Amino acid sequence: YTIVKTLRILFVALMAVACIAVSNAAGYAQLKSEAFYVTSPVSVRMPVQGDSINFKGGKYGVAELLKTPVSLELDEWGYTKVQADTSGYVTVAKAEKDNLFYLFSTNVRADRFMNATLKVFSSARFEVFVDGQSKSSNTKSADTITKISPVSVSLRMEPQKDYNVVIKLMSSADDKMEPMLKCVFEKGKKNDDIQAWISPDLKKRFSIHNSAFGSKITTLQLSPDGKYLLYSHLNSYSLVKETSYQVLKDARTMETLYNNVPSYSEWMPKSNCLYYTVPGKKSKDLVVFNPQNGERKVVKTDIPEGNFRWSPNEEFLVYNMSDINAKDSGPLRRYLMPDDRVPGSRNRGYIMKYDLRTGLAERLTFGSRGVNACDISPDSKKLLCVSTTPAITERPFIKYTLFELDLETMQADTVIKDEPFLKGGYYSPDGKQILLLGSPEAFGGLGKNCGNHPIANDYDVQAFIMNLSTREIEPITREFNPSIDKVLQWNRTDGNIYFLTVDKDCKNIYRYVTKVGKFEKLELCEDVITSFSLPQDAPTKFAYIGAGCQSAGVAYMYDMKKRYSTLLANPMGEILSGYEMGDVEEWNFTASDGTVINGLRCLPPNFDPQKKYPLIVYYYGGTTPSTRTMTSPYAPQLFASRDYVVYVIQPSGTIGFGQEFSARHVNAWGDYTANDIIEGTLKFCEAHPFVNSKKIGCLGASYGGFMTQYLQTRTDIFAAAVSHAGISNVTSYWGEGYWGYSYNSIAAAESYPWNNPELFTKHGSLFNADKINTPLLLLHGTKDTNVPIGESIQLFNALKILGKTVEFISVDGEDHYIADYKMRSQWHDTIMAWFAKWLQDSPQWWEDLYKERHW
Repeated sequence: YTIVKTLRILFVALMAVACIAVSNAAGYAQLKSEAFYVTSPVSVRMPVQGDSINFKGGKYGVAELLKTPVSLELDEWGYTKVQADTSGYVTVAKAEKDNLFYLFSTNVRADRFMNATLKVFSSARFEVFVDGQSKSSNTKSADTITKISPVSVSLRMEPQKDYNVVIKLMSSADDKMEPMLKCVFEKGKKNDDIQAWISPDLKKRFSIHNSAFGSKITTLQLSPDGKYLLYSHLNSYSLVKETSYQVLKDARTMETLYNNVPSYSEWMPKSNCLYYTVPGKKSKDLVVFNPQNGERKVVKTDIPEGNFRWSPNEEFLVYNMSDINAKDSGPLRRYLMPDDRVPGSRNRGYIMKYDLRTGLAERLTFGSRGVNACDISPDSKKLLCVSTTPAITERPFIKYTLFELDLETMQADTVIKDEPFLKGGYYSPDGKQILLLGSPEAFGGLGKNCGNHPIANDYDVQAFIMNLSTREIEPITREFNPSIDKVLQWNRTDGNIYFLTVDKDCKNIYRYVTKVGKFEKLELCEDVITSFSLPQDAPTKFAYIGAGCQSAGVAYMYDMKKRYSTLLANPMGEILSGYEMGDVEEWNFTASDGTVINGLRCLPPNFDPQKKYPLIVYYYGGTTPSTRTMTSPYAPQLFASRDYVVYVIQPSGTIGFGQEFSARHVNAWGDYTANDIIEGTLKFCEAHPFVNSKKIGCLGASYGGFMTQYLQTRTDIFAAAVSHAGISNVTSYWGEGYWGYSYNSIAAAESYPWNNPELFTKHGSLFNADKINTPLLLLHGTKDTNVPIGESIQLFNALKILGKTVEFISVDGEDHYIADYKMRSQWHDTIMAWFAKWLQDSPQWWEDLYKERHW
């Protein structure tokens, strides 16, 4: 038996060598899978057949049995790794009776685009799946090794994209041979220089799918007394497949108390009970859940629809409604204000109060001004409100009035009147002070600290404290560089104010210690904090969720005394452990004007310092820094995974670096920013000899799209450029975009086409189109209301007339952001294919996506 088996193996090996020799002679480079993940077998039986045929006249045999659907998830079966023999075959046990199903799994990937072929050889019947989709099958078993014929599966392989191959093999008791299986990957003609891999252990590359889907902790909330922790877990697999659930734990022991707490549950302000709403007979019913005894009680039926906030004494709810202003009837419409084009702009918000004892829904405000509730006083007696008034003849074209509404007397007391740069207010725990948010220009420039720049950047949000009795205002962030992103809490126990801030390219938590008037940064484990919860009555611990360039949705508990974070959950970490991720580190440089310009460097996975890599440069859109993230469609890991070095630069004009730095955005329309990007790119290449300085690409969106276009009028250092939703003509954008004129009230403060025409023309790429020599890809959503698609159309027309290299791709039905994932994936592939063509000398992907056509 041993001799016979040895001869058989030798014969198989000789046959395999012969096949490879023939194939190579034909010009096809081959790779064999040297191992597979193989599942434990599962028995599958023929059905009881009362008749030889069914009502359609069809017979049921082993070919039909092979089509039996099974889960392709190997974890559900149990599997081991099995090495192939020298000929490439893996042999498994033959069915002694009935039939056995096995799953064989491996992965394939190529570093460049190509069309390839996967050939599957087996003595048994099998079906081939690629990424879960059935591609081909073999319904006949072979009697001898010489009768094994391959089944070919065509593969369209995008660069560095992982393809999972699963082969469902069926062994039948009456088969003549033991079930054997081999996979051969053929690159195809003219692809010898393309590197490819086939292995079950192949670590995956990060993709656009990973940026949109996965497992994350999305929200967390500690009860007011700090005893309970509620958090939400999301498993998102695709556009239509996701599960989410809330878990309630003991915050001290982390023991799970309740699984599947109703979605959207939140803590009540003082009673340490959760509340949520359910559909009622007329509208919604309010349910309160007590974690101490598990009791669920409907405390009020048919409460008003909409979002609401509890009063601190838990006696009433406050919510906003809108008066719907009727549209002009008929085909003609009169526009009263620039914002009249924006849907809902004529509606006016008002405030309602719902008494939980009586069920009285009382309207609190009325009039032509829109009113919103900012906060409820700690004693539940007053409401802090803000009303808005259009002021189209002066920047920023709107004015805010902050007032207190006495809920007992219904008297309104104006706190701040007609302040154009106000952004909101919050009561202190004792109700004697108000925390105000506004731009540096608010209150006569009280918080302004932007150096020699005459006008500050209004997006650089500042914080102020007003004494309600004296009406004196103290600017507490004037010397504080981070910009305020959100007021998290003014804690009623320790008296400190907690802020989420835009802190350079991170989002960090700072607390303002009111007793000494200083900010303290809380040293947390992630670069970008996305959720934060501090108990009002026990601020010794808090919970938070963070993310970064290599993480997302990670939950922690933080001990204030020990100043230490304890990991609660990192579901995405388990997924990412199977991926190759690029190393990320800070890379800063000192510009010629002495300013330190921050940035990040992301290297490709399996980085080789002896190689030369193309470089992609990315920069902010709007005036917010490019935060460290892996969930953005512009995440550095997405480009690094395609074998690019990535440089994310934070040039002048962005918030989070101090008012002087952000004020460089104002009335510059790219001057400071472009200088920093050009200088930074050159210095980055000089400092990194593994970068191919002849193969540099750049991209940006919105204002970043404008910057992409503008850069090409200033320099020829880029070999390819991508502009998504970019602005080519500042004047037309100013007039046509829904928020063009209001954005320019900050970016071009006090400047208009009639008093500063040079700013509106000199900086637009349209007026400098003849200077553009870089191959430029323009991308735009057809329904973009922020930056209308005409901005790309204008530049495309100009560059075509000039005979320049340009491509214009519109995304049907999408707005400023590509929200539909399927279209976002195609949009992403378009960007990657463009860069592959110009930076990696690999045009095949682009040519496959966009076949050559003659007009």
